[in-house]
Amino acid sequence: MNDEAYMKMAIDLSEIARGRTSPNPTVGAVLVKDDRIIGFGAHLRAGTAHAEIHALAMAGEEARGSTLYVTLEPCAHHGRTPPCAHAVVTAGVRRVVIAVEDPFHLVAGRGIAILRTAGIEVSLGCLAQEASRSNEVFLHYARTGRPFVTLKLAATLDGRIANQSGRRLAITGAEAQLEVHRLRNVVDVIAVGVATVLADDPLLTTRLPEGGRSPVRVIFDRTLRTPVSAQVVQDRSAPTIIVCDDVAHPSRIKALEEMGVEVWALPASESDNESRVQSTLRALAERGLIHVLVEGGSILAAAFIKADCVDRLWFFHAPTLLCSGVPAVSGTALTDVCAGLSLRDVHWRTVGNDSLMIATPERGGARHQIDS
Repeated sequence: MNDEAYMKMAIDLSEIARGRTSPNPTVGAVLVKDDRIIGFGAHLRAGTAHAEIHALAMAGEEARGSTLYVTLEPCAHHGRTPPCAHAVVTAGVRRVVIAVEDPFHLVAGRGIAILRTAGIEVSLGCLAQEASRSNEVFLHYARTGRPFVTLKLAATLDGRIANQSGRRLAITGAEAQLEVHRLRNVVDVIAVGVATVLADDPLLTTRLPEGGRSPVRVIFDRTLRTPVSAQVVQDRSAPTIIVCDDVAHPSRIKALEEMGVEVWALPASESDNESRVQSTLRALAERGLIHVLVEGGSILAAAFIKADCVDRLWFFHAPTLLCSGVPAVSGTALTDVCAGLSLRDVHWRTVGNDSLMIATPERGGARHQIDS
């Protein structure tokens, strides 16, 4: 087998813990000696052993003279675990094949330098594109300091999410809804606007046949209209954060906090929704929450788009026409939104009776096209 085949194994291993390692990356590692796999591992959770350590422990003394395939540069700093680069040197590994250099400021080439200084042969860039795609959430966070944002929309073919009276509709089928729960299972945060809470009273948890992890729930609610009786307040299976203005009534804040809700009161001077989006994302990043799923509603979706804070778009299209009603993104037609986002890497697939478009917006491609 060649380098690419072993690196593909390492990338597959890294996927095991997708959504479970924040704020750390997902990493896979494979140790090979004389064309035999002698060890492998994955980073499973922040604060636990990294992929390289699992692989080295499995290989034991056989690691001496071996080749290590790892999806991300071995760390070079003391965090909650010791540096992996030093462990690789101590184990006597002869060669290290790395897919992607770690942009995190405490690593950023230092791990590679430690290996090379110790006389280890280092090859960089094997399946770099595939490994970067697999680890895109962490890489984005490490480079920008901002969480990766996935915007999920679901609309009829003519871009509607509710009828003319504003009544919400079950737009997509069971298969698409299951796909959304799989997405929830690998993100850190699910965000909605208060209008979604008032209209639907959603639970905003992950509900899969095999179980799953529910993300932190964030409600954008400037005047604290979220009722204490709402499911996101009553349910304790996942934390709930409500983002409001600092002029919100203290009694409303107290009532929600008594129910275990965390209230973030932002300055009312941040009058535009885009500023509030950016402030909230900074606060989430400080908590180590690095993947945010925006699910509803149309006003919040528009705010994230205008703030240029959408990194991936999931857009479900149902085979239905309403011809009138509430648009998927407030203040703009569906065609205008797609054009304004300057989408690239567009992929379509069928999910049940629905169509799903997954695309990447170009940075800076939205503001001038969708502002009213």
